Amino acid sequence: MKLKPEQLGAQLKRQLSSIYIVSGDEPLQISECCDAIRQEARQRGFTERHTYHIDNSFDWSELLETANSLSLFAEKQILELRMPNGKPGDKGRKALQEYLQNPSPDNLLLIISDRIDAATQKAKWFQQLEKAGVFIQVWPVEHRQLPGWVAHRFKMAGYEASKDAVTLLAERIEGNLLAAAQEIEKLKLLANGTVIDVDTVREVVSDNARFDVFQLADTALQGDVRNTVRILGGLRSEGIEPPIVLWALAREIRLLCHLSRLKSRGISTELAIDQAARTHGFSPFMLKKRRGLLEKGMSRQSERELRQMLEHAGVIDQGIKGLNPANEWDELLSLSMTLAGAPVI
Repeated sequence: MKLKPEQLGAQLKRQLSSIYIVSGDEPLQISECCDAIRQEARQRGFTERHTYHIDNSFDWSELLETANSLSLFAEKQILELRMPNGKPGDKGRKALQEYLQNPSPDNLLLIISDRIDAATQKAKWFQQLEKAGVFIQVWPVEHRQLPGWVAHRFKMAGYEASKDAVTLLAERIEGNLLAAAQEIEKLKLLANGTVIDVDTVREVVSDNARFDVFQLADTALQGDVRNTVRILGGLRSEGIEPPIVLWALAREIRLLCHLSRLKSRGISTELAIDQAARTHGFSPFMLKKRRGLLEKGMSRQSERELRQMLEHAGVIDQGIKGLNPANEWDELLSLSMTLAGAPVI
């Protein structure tokens, strides 16, 4: 069964499935879907949880052994597979198919993955899993859908926001739902009653994490290594979550990479900015105002180097998710300094 994230709550109330696959590139929605599944499972007696990080060295027999042997102190258990690329490999496919041959009602299998491509979804092992359980495919909220998402989020929290307040917040968070959720929590603390007006949003958002991470990115593009390090340290000391910092840096690097590729094809900077703005959901007007910064950023790194930085961002993302032992703040410092043009040691 395939569901949208907003359909999950109703499905959980009707029946807890024995298998859930949660897949996508939007961290907040992925996290909230998984939290809802775990919470419902705990209420139904799934008191033990085993988490497995799937990579090329993973021993799939460990999963099958756990599935076939319950703890003396737990009646039911959650088997959570964190599988970043959505591809278990030959051994994994066989193990999952073996699991499906005799699934225990005392086990709940939760598979968490980045976006699973169409070819994988057509594979026999995946279709067997989907038929036996629930597949939740998370898509990023499009720019035109963002105001509606923000308004709904306020409503879920028991608050009502004016149209201008919703529009302003949607513009500021620009697709980062994790940042939006954090801003809404701040606004709830400052709200006068249950209505959020545009002045309250302006007051909170004018000097917050979103402003600061933008400042971090702009300072790095400027090539100011010293202040880049200072701003990153400030973000860390203020308790800003690493995913927000990574989002802002990766967003700029991805944009630079696209612009660099277009320029290498002989496309003018003006036209390249227009094309990149459409592709990445930026305002062309705002990008043109930042043209000088973007050109400085491109002048320091080649397209190949920018691609390497995107790969580095992927490593940091895996570290944040607990899929490798990397220290996210050390890696964010390295990525920020590289973007600012500091020599690689």
